[in-house]
Formats: sequence, C-alpha cells, structure tokens
Amino acid sequence: MAWTRFGKKKDMPGGLWEKCESCGTMIFRKDFPKARICPECGHHFSLDLMSRLKLTVDEGSFEEYWAEMETIDRLGFADRIPYSEKIERTVKKTGRKEAVLTGTCRIGGIETAIGIMDFSFLGGSMGVVVGEKIARLVDMAHDKKLPLVIFCASGGARMHEGALSLMQMAKTCASLERYQKNGGFYVSVLTNPTTGGVTASFATVADVILAEPGALIGFAGPRVIKTTLKQDLPKGFQRAEFLIEKGQVDRIVPRDAMRKELARLLAYGVRRDPLAAMALVAGEESKAKAGAEAGEGDA
Repeated sequence: MAWTRFGKKKDMPGGLWEKCESCGTMIFRKDFPKARICPECGHHFSLDLMSRLKLTVDEGSFEEYWAEMETIDRLGFADRIPYSEKIERTVKKTGRKEAVLTGTCRIGGIETAIGIMDFSFLGGSMGVVVGEKIARLVDMAHDKKLPLVIFCASGGARMHEGALSLMQMAKTCASLERYQKNGGFYVSVLTNPTTGGVTASFATVADVILAEPGALIGFAGPRVIKTTLKQDLPKGFQRAEFLIEKGQVDRIVPRDAMRKELARLLAYGVRRDPLAAMALVAGEESKAKAGAEAGEGDA
C-alpha cells in the first residue's frame, strides 16, 4: 500500500500582519501607512513616540531639552514590586527616562516648543519629572516667545508618587496661565487615551484643543463611571466624536493631516502666512512620498 508523503509544514514568521480592532481588516505590516491608520475604516492604531515626532515636525528640526531628567523614588513606594524597580524596567524597555519628550522644532517652518507624551512609559502617567518638564517647556516658550504644542496621552497622575504627582497639575497650569496671559499661543492635541489628572490640567486649558479620531478623553474611565452611577452611558461616551458635540474639543483631525493643521494654526497664532506654512509641509510630504516611491522602484 502506497503512502502519500507530505512535506514538513513551513513555519511562518510571526508579526507579519496586524488586525484592525475596529473593522477586522488584516493589514500586512510592510504596507502599513506610517501614520498607522487603517486603510479600510480609518481606525487610528497606537503610535510610538518617535514615529509621532517624525510625522509632526519639519525634518531635522527637533532639538531635545532636559533629556537627562530621571525619576527618583522619594516615597519608597512598593506594591507587587518596588516603584524604583518598575521605573528601571520601564526605562530599559522603552529606552527613555520618562513619559514625555520635550524640546523645540519647526512645524511648517515655524519655530515651536513641543511636548509629546509616551503612553508606553507607565501609561503616560504624570509624576514629578513629567510635570517639571512640561512646566519648563511652557516657561521656555514664554521666555523665547514661541508657540506651544503638546501631544497628550496619559492615564493620569502617577499614584506611586502620591501628592507630589497631584501637585504637578497646579504647577503646569500656573506656568500656562503666565504664558497665555502674556500672549502665548498653545495648541493641545488629545490622543488615545487622555484621562485623569492630565485631562484635568494642562491638556484642556489650551487656546485650541485638537483630538485624534476615536480618542478616549475624560477624567475617570467609562467603566468606573458606569459602576458608580449604576446606569448605562450614552453611545460613544468620552470619545472625541462625542466630546466635539459638547464643545469640549475644537476639532477632530486625522493623524495624517495633523502636521498641516498645526502649521496652519501656528501661523495664525504667530501672525504668519498660514498658506505659506501649509505649502512648506505639503512640499516636504510630496518630496518624501516621491523618495519612497523611487526606493520601491529600485527594489
């Protein structure tokens, strides 16, 4: 009796595809847009800090400030593992010392003070170092008369630092009040998620508040509110689309259009020609696209 011999099944490498949690589309990672937006439904996937920086600022214009600042466990806090050990592990995993990147850049040719929060670093929580870096960024924008942009992504104040973390809410808002009273122009961009003490402080006191599509924005999370109130919440509660109807945000801007929108707003804020700023962004984007297509052709 003849037996059919089947070849050994080849092992396929993992991580080649990513599934959209909104529409279920399977997306080949190599074909994923740089902005990490689902090509079928527009769902915005999570985006790492450095990718967001590259999408936002003019090429080669970013200069980081206060990169050396790092967290100290002042309270000796410990739950399952000591806070100091948790920080050490997170620094090793992310390659960054804290949950916010701060510095200066150009957006559409306009010099700007910029802060970008990193949700992968302990949920983007705000402790002493995050609050201090944000306050210093605002003060620098005030002294140099620069417009200010902050991308927010946070679970709120960092419980491991107790009242010291809560104090950062007042400190950042005090710096912003001085900055805005003296003519500063501040744009806040709320990404998914922006919650807790960050929402209740510097994230929502901007001159213009933008949000990415589908971003969760609130103080306490919807599950906590539902459990406390013991009633169902409205459809889409705390999402950007719900909040724009209530006047909480000024505009919802897709991630791949954010840089051009920021260039336009910043130009208005510093009394420059918005069309010129947007044209500069469009020119750089066209150049980058042409370069990418040329690279594909060579391949």
